[in-house]
Amino acid sequence: MSEERARILQMVSEGKITAEEGVKLLNALRSSTDQPRSAHPSSPRWIRVQVTDLETGRTRVNVNLPFRLVRAATKLGARFSPGTEDLDWDELVAAIQEGASGQLVDVEDSKSGERVQIFVE
Repeated sequence: MSEERARILQMVSEGKITAEEGVKLLNALRSSTDQPRSAHPSSPRWIRVQVTDLETGRTRVNVNLPFRLVRAATKLGARFSPGTEDLDWDELVAAIQEGASGQLVDVEDSKSGERVQIFVE
């Protein structure tokens, strides 16, 4: 079993994502293996989505997803915090594909009391 598949199954078993979301990610992973991998040796391997409670500073969500699933991952990231509707997810994906790395998103939603950060690792 691939590392990515194992990670998805682990997230489902830990309750970080639903079984339905896990199926979508596994299907996206399966279709991405049909496409040739990037020849760029420094292509990012992981996208990390972190949601922090602004009041307590505690991390509510800290999920690492394979880069090959970035489109599905951005939809999941949007689900974790309603304050991210203004983000252009397609622009974010394009930036990552062009080589952006490190922290790409840092959004605070004072209404929900959450901070959403997205990193490319």
